[in-house]
Amino acid sequence: MKCFRIDEGGYTGFDLLNADQRFQGASAVAIDNDEAERLIREHFPTLQASELKYRALSRRPANHPRLLGLLRDIHAHFDCTTSIVDKRYLLTLFFVDYGVEPYYYERGFDLYADGGNYAAASLLYLTGPTLLGEAEFDELLLAFQLAVKAKSPAARIRLISAVRNLRWQEYPELLGPLAKYASPECWDAIANPDVNTDAAMVVLHSMITRLEMMTAGPYRIEHDQSKNLLTYHPLIRRFIDHDRDIEFRPTEISTMKFPLKLREVTQVDSKASHAVQIADVMVGAAIEMASNKSGLNAGGLNPDDVEQLYKVGQMTNMLPSLDFEEQKRFRKGTQSSEMIDYLAADIVDPNPSDV
Repeated sequence: MKCFRIDEGGYTGFDLLNADQRFQGASAVAIDNDEAERLIREHFPTLQASELKYRALSRRPANHPRLLGLLRDIHAHFDCTTSIVDKRYLLTLFFVDYGVEPYYYERGFDLYADGGNYAAASLLYLTGPTLLGEAEFDELLLAFQLAVKAKSPAARIRLISAVRNLRWQEYPELLGPLAKYASPECWDAIANPDVNTDAAMVVLHSMITRLEMMTAGPYRIEHDQSKNLLTYHPLIRRFIDHDRDIEFRPTEISTMKFPLKLREVTQVDSKASHAVQIADVMVGAAIEMASNKSGLNAGGLNPDDVEQLYKVGQMTNMLPSLDFEEQKRFRKGTQSSEMIDYLAADIVDPNPSDV
């Protein structure tokens, strides 16, 4: 059975505003341990460390050509994929999904149609700090994040106050439901015990969607025993165990069909798995590239050099875009709303561990 080794990076639990870890992602590669060990020895013949770790290697410029060479071989010769999300944008999207959309749903308007929620979140994320003030916009996101976690009367008061203290009239359609009406529909969604701001499901769903499209038959996943991946493990298990026949089309180019072709998930010690170490290099390079291209100056490899390594289908991302026509075309007639409701009700663990 084909095996994809995976690793993650940037996981911060419910906290999507961690300034030091702006991006979260996961990588998967179909490579066996013998081949992975050969590649590592070929590109790092004098490596003394007990395991290959991207962050440690990327700090030294002398390692950069070797890292690029390794990444080039992986993306040229092996089935692989990487998924990246901008966590701050994802939190803004969650705000639209739970702090705006329920108000319109109760009034017969589908904000999810043709990706309307993505367009709304992109607009708010990219223009909000300028029109509303950076500190005020930050408080809105923080108050929303805390409200989703605490689900308490005090958190509700703080969220409503944060919205009303903004120049919310700049976005009356998006901020009005909470600012004008303290929308009970939106608060019911935020207070729902199944709702959280953990990004693991979003990253995992994106990655598994790609793996399902890349493989013709059954496959399995192997991952490290790290604390962060212990959150991913039960989610993957829930995906595997779900045996209801159902299919969704979340975007123009992707589908998600249950039961999955994914059959097994196992945990290993990354020190004993060269293949998992390869996945660590992949996700580390992708997160570093995203950080550098967003202006965060993460150092390491030249982001343009890394970006050129990816072939079609080897990178998926959730990033904001003001190209609303392209967003609408990409998500026209898709089933984002149905899929979100289904995953939340039938797949997601309502009590993910926090970091």
